[in-house]
Amino acid sequence: MLKPWRCCLPLYLLGLVTPGLVLAGHSFENTAIVRTIELGGSLVHVTTTYAVKALEDGSRLYTLALAEREHEKTSWLEAKIKGEAATLPLEEFGYSPDGDAYLYTVELPKALKLNASTNLVVDVVQTHVTYPWPAQAAQADGQSLKYETDLFVLSPYRTAVQRTKLRSPDPQVHSYTTLDDFDDFTTESPVTKSGATITYGPYYNIPPSANKEFIAEKQKHIAVHFAYDHPMLEVTSLKRAAEISHWGANLNIEDQMTLHNSGAKLKGHFSRLEHQSSHFYGRPSPQMLPALTLHLPAGIHSAYYYDLNGNVSTSRLRQAPSVPKGAQNNLNSIMELRPRYPLMGGWNYSFTLGWDSPLRDYAGWDRQSGKHVVGIPVMTIINGAVVNDAEIKIILPEGATDIDFFPPFPPLKSSLSTHVTYLDTIGRPAITLHYKDLTYNHAGTIYVTYKVPFSAHLRKPIAVATAFLSVFLVAFAAKRVDIRIQKK
Repeated sequence: MLKPWRCCLPLYLLGLVTPGLVLAGHSFENTAIVRTIELGGSLVHVTTTYAVKALEDGSRLYTLALAEREHEKTSWLEAKIKGEAATLPLEEFGYSPDGDAYLYTVELPKALKLNASTNLVVDVVQTHVTYPWPAQAAQADGQSLKYETDLFVLSPYRTAVQRTKLRSPDPQVHSYTTLDDFDDFTTESPVTKSGATITYGPYYNIPPSANKEFIAEKQKHIAVHFAYDHPMLEVTSLKRAAEISHWGANLNIEDQMTLHNSGAKLKGHFSRLEHQSSHFYGRPSPQMLPALTLHLPAGIHSAYYYDLNGNVSTSRLRQAPSVPKGAQNNLNSIMELRPRYPLMGGWNYSFTLGWDSPLRDYAGWDRQSGKHVVGIPVMTIINGAVVNDAEIKIILPEGATDIDFFPPFPPLKSSLSTHVTYLDTIGRPAITLHYKDLTYNHAGTIYVTYKVPFSAHLRKPIAVATAFLSVFLVAFAAKRVDIRIQKK
């Protein structure tokens, strides 16, 4: 499945590129690979550092390899040189049957000379890789999760030494794969545990591993069972509508969300008495979500929050003032949401959250192209949550032309339609973008450019004047119609 950060080559080019990638396996050597896995709930952050040495002059394209399961669960992938902020160009070449892995190339900032080295850092965010074990828990019980992965990092290059570290958010680790019968590539203990960190390795002199032979004979499967005393949040559905109004100089953003707690499902019935007593004694259920705190943009007003039963009054908004353009903005409006009921494992909660903002905080004017430029936030971040399906609809002013949009990462699907609301004549153009598996890394801005002719600005007052005139004419005619049965 296409991920938001990926770009793909046409299939007919894939067959031409893959042989070159096999030859490129002789241009580098990994002097060390260290993979660090920060275990969590719906999101798992994996950082892999490659100490790379060039085996020939002019080596610049480094090939990465991901196993099939790792590729499917990866929602975000970026590469950097260690200590630098700029990301490196990354291109996906798809599945390689010979290597039994998905291949990517990273373009280094400059070509390396023979025996020159650099440190490449690859950050990955995985989604839906942990699951509750046991799958059910009583209201007062703790919650534990399980995470599974492969022992060795796949690479088309030889690796001198490799380590894998798994860090649990809680030092209470119930169990982990010990590899008692595994003594390949090491003369030391294959795994050690220190506090909340489990280290596999070091393993020495690993041959190129991105091939079927190595995966079948040497690759091992490892698992960690750890305590996790937080709710596992997923936004199963997000529908964001952003409506741009030039007449009102306003930007309205409305989010329709379905929030799901994918943690251990509640065993038995929910007890309100037990919930209140545990809250009083400061021992709430670890898999329960009692409230949410959201960071909304500065300068918003007229916020509203309702669910299927109507307005939810158990909410509080602390507004931050608008920040002038060009000034550093570290302010956020804080929205504290408390659902009608605590969200237990396996439960859902659907609600709508919306607000208005001054359009000047998001809009600008490009003199060169003569277009309006408006930046629309992709989403509002919910800490620790993944957005499974997202639909972002941007409604432009009526009569807008020459429409273009620039998302921070490519959507799975995009379309241009017409949105009709009150006092519209021909309807408003609307851009709709679809995404899957969004994380905190995807909280970017979609820039939309368009023109609005002067005649389009007159549509609204003409429509309003026509409506009032029509009502007046109907009333004028009705006053002069004689509907009496008998005249005096």
